[in-house]
Parts: sequence; structure tokens; C-alpha cells
Amino acid sequence: MKLSQFKSIVSNSEHLSFETEDGIKIPTHFHITEIGISSKHFIDCGGKERKESKVTFQLWSADDLDHRLAPTKLIEIISIGENKLHMEDLEIEIEYQSNTVGKYGLEHKDNTFVLTNTHTDCLAKENCGIPLPKKKLSLAELTQASNSCTPNGGCC
Repeated sequence: MKLSQFKSIVSNSEHLSFETEDGIKIPTHFHITEIGISSKHFIDCGGKERKESKVTFQLWSADDLDHRLAPTKLIEIISIGENKLHMEDLEIEIEYQSNTVGKYGLEHKDNTFVLTNTHTDCLAKENCGIPLPKKKLSLAELTQASNSCTPNGGCC
């Protein structure tokens, strides 16, 4: 989810609710302790130089059970970040403590923000000898693609 979409949803929300992809609710007294931009400049295993940047939010739950972050306050915090950090409309990455600090994507379903699992991947499969997945075709697609005869098509 991009920052603009997140802000639009939050601006039209009465409260903020987060949960993990497997349905574990983030306590309602969470704090967003950091908003920032994370940039990564790296070389993949095929030697290609790459850059990526994301807006990051760090969610944290403390023992302050009476704390509630209002949507209007979160929009104010984001606005400060946009002005001081010159944030662009980037994808959002959530940092949240489980067994270790995890990095999550973000979706919105049923009035709840869902922290989606992220996965590692090889970015240069063609250079590593890893076979690319083959596209599965239906018989109809295969027939159309090869211009071959079809049953009752009159070509045989």
C-alpha cells in the first residue's frame, strides 16, 4: 500500500485497527514510534545494482493501556514526516516486534490494516541457474497459441 492510499483510508476512519496476516490483533494501545524513509542500495547476486525506498512505520505496544492513537493525530505525524523528510508516495513497510523485529507489507481489509508477510527472493534467477517458473496453459490457450486444429474446427 502506498502512503497516499494509507492517508486516504486513515482520514476517513474513526479509529485505527491493525492485525497480522494470521489474525493476531495488534493491541489497541499501540504507538507508532517512528515514521521514516528506508533506502536500500545494493547489488543482487547477478551483479545488477538496485535501489529501493519505502516509507516505514514502526508499531510498538507498551504497558500504557490507555493510549490510543487517533487517526487525526496520525495524519498530523505523517504530515510532519512528509515536510521534514520530503517523503514521496512510496510503498509502506511496517516494522513490528514479534519474536524479532519483522518487516511487513500493508493491506486494508474490513476496516482493519493487515500486516502482510514479506518474503525473500532471488532477483537474478536467470543468472543463478534457477529455472524460471513455467506458465501453465489450458488446452484451449495452447490450441489458440499454436494455431492448430480444434475439435470440430473443420481443418482435419
